[in-house]
Amino acid sequence: MATGRTHRPATRSRGIPEATVARLPLYLRALTALSERSVPTVSSEELAAAAGVNSAKLRKDFSYLGSYGTRGVGYDVEYLVYQISRELGLTQDWPVVIVGIGNLGAALANYGGFASRGFRVAALIDADPAMAGKPVAGIPVQHTDELEKIIKDNGVSIGVIATPAGAAQQVCERLVAAGVTSILNFAPTVLSVPDGVDVRKVDLSIELQILAFHEQRKAGEEAAALHDGTGPVAARRKESADKGPDGDVPAVMPA
Repeated sequence: MATGRTHRPATRSRGIPEATVARLPLYLRALTALSERSVPTVSSEELAAAAGVNSAKLRKDFSYLGSYGTRGVGYDVEYLVYQISRELGLTQDWPVVIVGIGNLGAALANYGGFASRGFRVAALIDADPAMAGKPVAGIPVQHTDELEKIIKDNGVSIGVIATPAGAAQQVCERLVAAGVTSILNFAPTVLSVPDGVDVRKVDLSIELQILAFHEQRKAGEEAAALHDGTGPVAARRKESADKGPDGDVPAVMPA
């Protein structure tokens, strides 16, 4: 069985831009849904809409893969699923360790989408001795004392950190020293890593704060529009004021 330590994705060596790499999983998700519905081909416009990008950007992204659709037919769904999966390194088995089995870590362990997307949860690790041996998602939790041995025995190159912020950097350093070269960080802190180690950060609070910013801006724009009489609410109020009690006749008729 191939493992993450012996194979690396070819994206960087082939010069695919990072922005394109970030969109490949979106295309793969949309294509997988089409494949599950036995859809044989898809146009760039249909696939772009399903992935949430514009069709020109999609065609440009696919050109980096050497994949061009057939005019009047579109893209072969199954072939694109394979092509993108191969480019992302998902045609092999990637063992993953999750460190920090609190509520979030347990939820990640129970996520059923890992296996279908080329990832295998090789181990769950936690610093709490009371957690050792307890099964989560059918996998017994192991103590952090075993971290280095677990990584070596399973050929792990991808680690997931779901610890509290205060413990994340130390865990990160141990993972890197043990040979992990890619880290998905759910801890609310910025990790310092050496060159050659990739970190992807997932911070739900930051995403919510960004949404709060947009909500506040929309509320401010609506209030401003109401104040200057250009917004939809102001227009309805003006329309109501121009109508009489019966709705269409002015309340005060001209002499």
